[in-house]
Order: sequence, then C-alpha cells, then structure tokens
Amino acid sequence: MQISDNIEIIDLSLWIKDKRTLIVSDIHLGLEESLHLKGIMVPKQQSELIIQSLKKILTKVSPKKIIVNGDLKHNFGKNLQQEWQDALKLIDFLEKHCQELIFIKGNHDNFLKTIATQKKIEVVDELTIGNIFLTHGDKIKETKKNIKTIIIGHEHPAISLTDKSKKEIFKCFLKGKYNSKELIVMPSFNPLSYGSDILNNKRFSPYLNDISTFEVFVVGDEEVLEFGKLKNIK
Repeated sequence: MQISDNIEIIDLSLWIKDKRTLIVSDIHLGLEESLHLKGIMVPKQQSELIIQSLKKILTKVSPKKIIVNGDLKHNFGKNLQQEWQDALKLIDFLEKHCQELIFIKGNHDNFLKTIATQKKIEVVDELTIGNIFLTHGDKIKETKKNIKTIIIGHEHPAISLTDKSKKEIFKCFLKGKYNSKELIVMPSFNPLSYGSDILNNKRFSPYLNDISTFEVFVVGDEEVLEFGKLKNIK
C-alpha cells in the first residue's frame, strides 16, 4: 500500500523505494521483563514474534539500510538482562539482511548506546534521507526547508472498530500535516503493544494535536486498508 510518493506500507514497516530503506518503530524489547517486575506475567516470546514478522517483510523487500525509529528497548532505566539478550539477537538478525543498520534514539533508549556500541551500531537523534526527515516523535525537532515528509513513531496509533457487539483494536498508520510538511506516524512493532486508540482525544507526541483530518491506514492480517480521514470514521 502506497502512503506517499516513493513510500510504501509493508505490514508494520515503511519502505522508501528509491533508497531501498526499511523503517520500523517502537519495538520495545524487554517489555515482558518490565511487566514481570510489576507482577504481570506474560510469556517471554516477543523477540521471536518480532523476528518472524521481520522475516515476512523481508520476503517482500531487500533493503540496503534498516532504521529503527526509536524505542528499540523498553525499560527507561538500566538495560535489563532480557533487553541485552534480545537486542543482540535482533541486531545479528538485521545485519544479515542489510548493509547498514541505524538506531534513532527514542525516549525509552536512555542506555541503548551501551548495547549498540558493542555491535558498532550508530545511534542518532534524527536522520535525513533526501527530503525525508526521521525522528522518534517525543520531541519537536527543527527541520530544513527542503524536507517534504516527517516520519515519527512514539504515538503507537491504533483504532478500535466495532461490529455489532464485537470490538477489536487494530494498529494503524496516520498521514497528515505538521507545519505544512507531510507527517507520517508509524505504529508499534511490538506484538504486546497495540497502542493508543486514535478515537480518543489523548495524544502523546507533540507533533500531534488535532488529527481529525489525518488519513488512517489500518494494518490487517493480510492487507493494509485505507479508511480515509479520521473525522469521517467517527
């Protein structure tokens, strides 16, 4: 599904065609261990599910560059043991499928450099690819005049859909405007984190205020569905 000129949605990722660049966001490795520390028991299988999802995407594209747009890890503080193990495992997997791997720092990534340095992976605050600007989305970043599109994560957009008595929540992409520039918001890549319902008024990213005119792209099991503008869904 094409979301913008030269940018396609592939499952929960974005693909910049002419740059052969694959982008994922908000992987949140170690989420299960963080939940365990709070007394919430869930199986520690998310890293395997994440790699399986990536394998599916990588059957469709062959990237030169892979970018994680923030929140590779989950714990705000020190790196948990599971974060170390899962991050090193994921890095080894991703490096086999690209020539360059880059991490953009998210608000959960305070100690990510400790892990990334061990594997000689670059961690940056933002990244420009041609006229596309990538940043995690927890803070507003200054952009140059030639930038056409801003891509962020952080918000974890999802939408709750009701059919009679049945209610389900689906991850989604959003496309709208920020200061006259096109803004694309990516969903969380972590299977445990469905995200924030965009039908509610609560927003997490300072890039987002009134999103009523934003277009919604819902990620289903087998395809991406274009739902039109949010105000019309309501």
